[in-house]
Amino acid sequence: MNENYQFKHRHIFGIEQMSSEDIQFILQTAASFKEISNRPIKKVPTLRGKTIINLFYEPSTRTRLSFEIAGKRLSADTFNISASTSSAQKGETLIDTVRNMQAMNPDIIVMRHSSSGAPNLIANKINASIINAGDGAHEHPSQGLLDMMTVLEKKQRLDGLKIAIIGDITHSRVARSDILGFTRMGSEVYLAGPATFIPPGIEKMGAKVCNSVAEAVTDADVVMALRIQKERQNDPLIPSLREYAIRYGINNRLLGLAKDDVVVMHPGPINRGVELNPDVADGKRSVILDQVTNGVAVRMALLYLVMGGEKGSEG
Repeated sequence: MNENYQFKHRHIFGIEQMSSEDIQFILQTAASFKEISNRPIKKVPTLRGKTIINLFYEPSTRTRLSFEIAGKRLSADTFNISASTSSAQKGETLIDTVRNMQAMNPDIIVMRHSSSGAPNLIANKINASIINAGDGAHEHPSQGLLDMMTVLEKKQRLDGLKIAIIGDITHSRVARSDILGFTRMGSEVYLAGPATFIPPGIEKMGAKVCNSVAEAVTDADVVMALRIQKERQNDPLIPSLREYAIRYGINNRLLGLAKDDVVVMHPGPINRGVELNPDVADGKRSVILDQVTNGVAVRMALLYLVMGGEKGSEG
C-alpha cells in the first residue's frame, strides 16, 4: 500500500466508491480490532463521547446487532430506532426524521432503507457521517467487506480466486457489493441461478453469468448461496421452493465439483433445505459464523474510520 495513503471517506455508501487501497485498509483496520472481541473486557475508549444512531427502516438481526455491538465496544453512545416504533408510522418523511435527529447532534447515522440511494439523499441534508447498512437492492457495503475479510482469513489472498455466487442476484444488495469488492481485489466472480434471478447487464459489473450451478461451482474457491428475497418480489419468480432446492440448492454433491478446500458462505438468514442443505450449512466447509464474527470487526473499523481514524474529505 502507498505509504502516503489516507482514508478519505466521511460517508460509506457502497463498495463502488472504494479503491482497492481503501478496501485493503479497511480490512487491515478490522483485523486489528478483531482481538478486542476476545478480551475479558470487550471495550476500548476509541469513540468515547461519540453518538451513533442506528436507523433501520427494514427488519434486521445480524446487521443491526452487529453495528450496535461495534459501537458499544468502541465506547460510543449507541441508540437504535426502527421504522415500526418511529414517527414514520405517523407519516413523517425520511428527511424530516433525519433533520430532527441532526438537531440532537449525532456523529454517525447507520441507516438501512428499502429505497436505493436513501443514504446518499440524507447525507446532503445533515452534518453526521452516514454509513449505509443496506439500501434497497443497491448495496450492502459492510457485508461485502466482512465477506472479503472472511475469505482473506481462510485463503490468505483475494486475487486470483474463483468466487461462485448462487441464487437471487436480482434482489440482492449483498451480491452487488460482493461483485464490486471481490473483482476490485482481483477475484473472478461467477453467478448462477434461475433466469428470473439474474438481472440483465450484470456482466457490466465484472461478473460472469453461468448456464448452470455446476459450471459456477466447478473449481471454485468460494461458494456463496444467497437468500431468496420473497419480500422484494411482487409475483413469484420461481415455481416453488422445492424446485429451487432441487435445481439450485447447494449440497455436498455439488461441492464435490469445487476445490477441495472450498469454503461455503451465506449472508443470512438461511432458508435451510432451500439455498443450503443443512449438512452443508453446518459442515466443515461452512464459514457462515466466521462471517458473523468478522461483521463486528468490520463495522468497528468503519465507525472508527469515518470518525477520524484518518480524517478526510467527503465520501
